[in-house]
Amino acid sequence: MPFASLKSSSGRDLVLAGCAGLGLSLLGTLPASAHGLAGAGLAGGFSHPLTGLDHLFLLVGVGAASSFVSAQLLLFALAGAVIGAFFGVSGGGLPVAELLAALAVSGLGVLILMSRRSGHPPSIPAAGTVVTVAVAIHAMLHGHEASGASSWWAGALLASGLTVGVTFLLLRRLGTAWTVRLAVLLTVVGALLALGPIGLLAAAGAA
Repeated sequence: MPFASLKSSSGRDLVLAGCAGLGLSLLGTLPASAHGLAGAGLAGGFSHPLTGLDHLFLLVGVGAASSFVSAQLLLFALAGAVIGAFFGVSGGGLPVAELLAALAVSGLGVLILMSRRSGHPPSIPAAGTVVTVAVAIHAMLHGHEASGASSWWAGALLASGLTVGVTFLLLRRLGTAWTVRLAVLLTVVGALLALGPIGLLAAAGAA
């Protein structure tokens, strides 16, 4: 069964999922799947987190890791979202950020699989660091591209909160087997999405 206690208050879990969704609404365009400024308005904000595969899978991965390891990871995701977004808005960047964003999805899958294989939960600080870094990378890219309209933020908040929260609560009910299957999918999808940036880097190096 998941390491996260199933006896924890469902109300508390909902609050944590909502808080994480609020922070994760700062995330935006997925590096391997969508580029450019986000569409304006409520509909644009709502659709934006769902139209790039690596961002969508990142949100699912955050919900899955938090469900399997500990609901406390939702707060680490919130911290990563805030830190990364402010870093991106201020003009900060990282080399090969698109590659890192794709690999961040795999990182969440590997976190779950390694926790399952070890037979005991990882330390919260260690798991939290993985989640924080993964989310911060995506949030940084969002800070470069997202619309600042309040209606856009409301839509992004709704979509991100629903994705993280539904994944978190659904996997709490479905159990370990489904979470492990999803972790394998996350690991593979992240690696496949990384092939795009790797190909671009290889082409640039050969030019």
